[in-house]
Amino acid sequence: MRTAVTERLGIATPIVQAPMGGGPGTVELAAAASNAGALGSLAGGYLTADDLRVHLQALRTATDNPFAVNIFVPERIRVDPTTVASVQDVLEPYRVELGLPARTEPPPVQDAFAAQIDVLLDAPSPVVSFTFGLPPADVASRLHDAGCILIATVTTVREAVAAVDAGMDLVCAQGSEAGAHRGTFLDDPSEAVIGTVALVPQVCDAVTVPVIAAGGIMDGRGVAAVLALGAGAAQLGTAFLRCPEAGTPAAHRRALMSA
Repeated sequence: MRTAVTERLGIATPIVQAPMGGGPGTVELAAAASNAGALGSLAGGYLTADDLRVHLQALRTATDNPFAVNIFVPERIRVDPTTVASVQDVLEPYRVELGLPARTEPPPVQDAFAAQIDVLLDAPSPVVSFTFGLPPADVASRLHDAGCILIATVTTVREAVAAVDAGMDLVCAQGSEAGAHRGTFLDDPSEAVIGTVALVPQVCDAVTVPVIAAGGIMDGRGVAAVLALGAGAAQLGTAFLRCPEAGTPAAHRRALMSA
């Protein structure tokens, strides 16, 4: 099936395997999805720059087809060291009880983001997608110069328009049924929980770039539905959790089988 998304991304099937960090999303799953004609996605949000480089190399070895790398845009937040220290004090007894390592200070998120972008510039991914915001203009420009196609996760029409204005090549309209992270970055989260069926046609009417629909899509009926609403592809995450290539824990697999 040919759509605006399949043409833009160079894929055979209007399906995107959602990036799923924390274990379920593996190099093997992304490669299997890409090799089947969909767009496989590597979840880079939790990876260090060194790990991202290794995963990218492995994915390139496993598939010759297009794939995406998903990166978290760091949110601008104010950190109160006193509050952080207080919470660490509360958690420390549990670490001792469970035999966990003593507390460590995490690296600044902005530094991790910059290092991840450096990796993607050194060895460009065919597609780079962003969650929790839009990349700075200079980052988007350099990735475009490196040949990357850019996708932004949006949860409202206002965010979709902002993404296009920021130079994104496609937008992923994330309905409220989507699992895991909410990608809201401009609007109040409580006012940005819009269902997929309502959000997708509004975004399609508001922007001129191809639209990917996400949220609650589990089978061919769901894919057909969002294509009818104007999307050029469907992004599925939960539907892939029982694939043999997924890193889904056994307990989660059993829960999905009985749900």
